[in-house]
Amino acid sequence: MRTAFFIVAALVAELCAAQDFPAKPVRIIVGFTPGGGPDITARHVAQKLTEVWGQQVLVENRPGAGGTVAAGQVARAAPDGYTLLSVSSAHAVGAAIYPKLPYEMKDLVGVTQTGTSKYVLVSAQFKNLQELLAAAKARPGHINFSSAGVGSGTHFAAEILKSRAAIDVVHVPFKGIPEALTDTMTGRVHFFMAPIANALAAVKDGRLTALGVSSLERDALLPEVPTVSEAGVAGYQSVLWFGLLAPHGVPRPLLAKLNADIVKVLSHPETRARWAPIGIEPTPTSPEQFDRTIREDAALFTKIARDAQISAN
Repeated sequence: MRTAFFIVAALVAELCAAQDFPAKPVRIIVGFTPGGGPDITARHVAQKLTEVWGQQVLVENRPGAGGTVAAGQVARAAPDGYTLLSVSSAHAVGAAIYPKLPYEMKDLVGVTQTGTSKYVLVSAQFKNLQELLAAAKARPGHINFSSAGVGSGTHFAAEILKSRAAIDVVHVPFKGIPEALTDTMTGRVHFFMAPIANALAAVKDGRLTALGVSSLERDALLPEVPTVSEAGVAGYQSVLWFGLLAPHGVPRPLLAKLNADIVKVLSHPETRARWAPIGIEPTPTSPEQFDRTIREDAALFTKIARDAQISAN
């Protein structure tokens, strides 16, 4: 009886804590520089949650090591809901390329996926994908591509292209998406598999040429641009996702509250209207669904890393 009493008492305490949450400011840590999808989505969610909760929700950028520095920080935080992590698909890459992560994947749990986006293959030097492929095959090891860092989603999107097209191209990692985009626009790097949200303006004003989008269907923002599959690399597909994680051990009632409040923000028409022009679609999920997405992508990226001998060291 005493055991049952303590279990019920603990559950009641957790429910009360969830109802009273938040009683102080909440932090969302972003493992990348400002301007990328994890930052854009986190800042919108933070703004809206501040309005809903009446407590400040602050966004902090802690770039480094493909987002693993920030992930380690959040994994070590108290599991009380006051520290969250905004991630991209790159989070599923961590265990595949970093032999000594400052955390284990099980140390973080899904709150919800926040959005999905497509990549667009851009270049300042090539006018179409066939030109790029011909140049890469004519001079193996001469053509290079930029990314937001080793292990980033932009890195692995290009690695999938490299594998499917059977080309030998060189990876040039940068600290973040803005830096990778800038060096692609100047021509110092030949191409970049960039998130549409970041490359759209440069494509529209002619600073970059869009050679293909990463989905199997064309994108409404760039309807004239073929898919990479249509343009010559059959079956190519890579989708970028964003989401929020919490330290393992967050009480279930609190995790449910976080999920419900954030899903409500993501489901509001204002969110879709704000994100649509930059190519991000709100795609809220349950915590369990998001955990499953991460596990499945981690298995895929581990295979890619092994086949391409990719390592962060």
